[in-house]
Amino acid sequence: MPRRLLTLTAAALMAAAAVIIPAAPAAAAPTFKVPFPCGQTWSGQTRTNHSPPNSIDFNRTNDVDDPVVASAPGTVDRVTNLGNTSYGKYVRINHGGGYHTYYAHLNAFRVSVGQTVRHGTVIGTVGSTGGSTGPHLHYEQRLNGADIRIRFNGTLALYWGTRNYTSDNGCGSGSTAPGTVRTAGTPLTVRSGPGTGYASVGTLATGTNVTIHCQTTGTSVTGTYGTSNIWNRIGSGRFIADAYTYTGHSGFIPGVPRC
Repeated sequence: MPRRLLTLTAAALMAAAAVIIPAAPAAAAPTFKVPFPCGQTWSGQTRTNHSPPNSIDFNRTNDVDDPVVASAPGTVDRVTNLGNTSYGKYVRINHGGGYHTYYAHLNAFRVSVGQTVRHGTVIGTVGSTGGSTGPHLHYEQRLNGADIRIRFNGTLALYWGTRNYTSDNGCGSGSTAPGTVRTAGTPLTVRSGPGTGYASVGTLATGTNVTIHCQTTGTSVTGTYGTSNIWNRIGSGRFIADAYTYTGHSGFIPGVPRC
C-alpha cells in the first residue's frame, strides 16, 4: 500500500510538471515619437554597419545645440559622460515594461537621474561628443537590453537608408499664450524655423492674433519691440520673430514651453 501511494504521488507530480503555464503577455510598447520638438523635420539614417544596427542617426543643418526631447514618458535613469569615447554624453530613459531609449553624443544635459519626463521634455542638446565624427543625435530604442527596430507612433522607421521625419512630439502639450503681430504696416514673414535663414512659409498682416505654442532662440531680429533672438512657434513648421509680436511679456512667456 505505501508503494502504491508513492507511485501515485510521483505520477501526480509528473502530470503537474507537464502543465504549461502561459507566459505573461509582453508589455505594450510606449508611443514613441521623434525625439525633437513639434514641427521640426530631421534626416534620419539607418545602416547595416551601425552599432547597434537598429539605431538611427539624426541630422539637420546647423544642428549643434538644437534641443533633444524625450521620445516617450518615463524616468531618466542614466546621465553619463564617457568622455571622448563611445556615446560621449548620453541620456537613458526608462519607459517601463523593459523599454528604454538612448540619446547619445549630446553637447549638454538638461535633465538629471530620477527626473520624470513626458513627451516633449527637453533632455539635452545635439552635439558631437564621444566617438562622433560630426554633430548628430544617435538614438536607440531597446527592449530588455536588446536594441529593437525603431517605431514612431507605431510606424516602423526606414531600414536601410535615409528618410525625413517630421516630429509631432509635444504638439498641443503644455500651455499656450496669445500674441498679436505688430509691424509698421509691412506684413510679417512667417518662417519654417526660428531664424531669418529659414524658408518663408507665408506672411501675417499687422494686427493678426496668433496662438504661441512654444518659444525658442534663433536669429536676432530688431523690430517693433526692440532686438530679440526669441522666436514663437504658431503652428507646425511656422515661426515668427518675437520682436514683432505683442505678448505682454519681455522675454520668454512664463508657462509657455521651450521648443
